[in-house]
Amino acid sequence: MASILVHITHGPEHPTRAALGFLVAKAAVDEGHSVTLFLAGDAVQLLRDGVLDNLNGLGTGPLRQSYDALVASGARFYLSGMSARARGLTEQDLVNKPAEFAMPNKLVQLSLEHDRMFTY
Repeated sequence: MASILVHITHGPEHPTRAALGFLVAKAAVDEGHSVTLFLAGDAVQLLRDGVLDNLNGLGTGPLRQSYDALVASGARFYLSGMSARARGLTEQDLVNKPAEFAMPNKLVQLSLEHDRMFTY
């Protein structure tokens, strides 16, 4: 199976596009692929509990449902450290989540390590 990187830059301001990135990542794990997500820009806010619990994209279902399936599959999440800092996210926001802050060079590294990359 393939390794897939999903890069999401849209957040709560574009709920359908943001949730679609998670839904495609979920579809990939459902097919047996390994998935990593890199959230940048407004997308870093998607891992806030309030957003996870309340965001629903049009035709994509609840964000929490896709997120929980991704976590259960062992998917890994990286959040742009600069984007997170600019939006007030801290380590506390990542407690009990398979996520860590990363710099742009990590995105470049991940893009070279994965077989395919999707951007939302």
